[in-house]
Amino acid sequence: MPSADLKAAELKVLAGGSLTGSFGELAPSFEKATGHKLVIHFDSTPNLIKQVTSGAPFDLAVVPVDVYKDAAAKARFAGGPTIEIARAGYGVIVRAGAPKPDIGTPEAFKKALLDASSIAFVPESAAGAYILKTFERLGITETMKARTKAQAMPTQIAPAVARGDAELGIFVVNVLVAPGVELAGAFPPELQQELVFSAAIASDAKKADAARAFIDYLKTPAAIAIIKAKGMTPG
Repeated sequence: MPSADLKAAELKVLAGGSLTGSFGELAPSFEKATGHKLVIHFDSTPNLIKQVTSGAPFDLAVVPVDVYKDAAAKARFAGGPTIEIARAGYGVIVRAGAPKPDIGTPEAFKKALLDASSIAFVPESAAGAYILKTFERLGITETMKARTKAQAMPTQIAPAVARGDAELGIFVVNVLVAPGVELAGAFPPELQQELVFSAAIASDAKKADAARAFIDYLKTPAAIAIIKAKGMTPG
């Protein structure tokens, strides 16, 4: 457990939108243990890159690794490797009680997508980019454009499916577990990939010690248990 002896600080944290549920539990327990206060901004990868490169102050980020692949964004972080925190695979949801399509093979998955009247996901995100790449691999990019119900944030996908606004929801599995929907299954193994979230401290962080304490906390057994309970694989 991080030391509570550090002077209490207000930490500005940038985080991937898919971490909203996990951090909803992780943040209060960290604050209670350390006295630090977390101010977390959740967003999609393109917007996180804009935020990081805007010059606005922040202390650390726990974001998809795609953020660090942007040269201008990477320059805002302290040197050294990023620290892997969690990863999650991709899956599909339907409205609770609706028939679950067979998605066990690439061909079955392709058929399920083509049979669906509408599909909710967040195209403007790291996970969305992989989903679009999957459509391309299946040769259905143009067909899917007309059926896509674009959402602004990952947390909006499950509610859209639960309301019936979209027949299927597709994204990293941890954000798809929600009331009113049921998991149809994971992507077939041939198309499966994990979205990796890694942490790094800003090169000009005002509260670098507290930022390190938060990263250390994310590797503790208590934090790992929460990450697992939220449908992600720690580290």
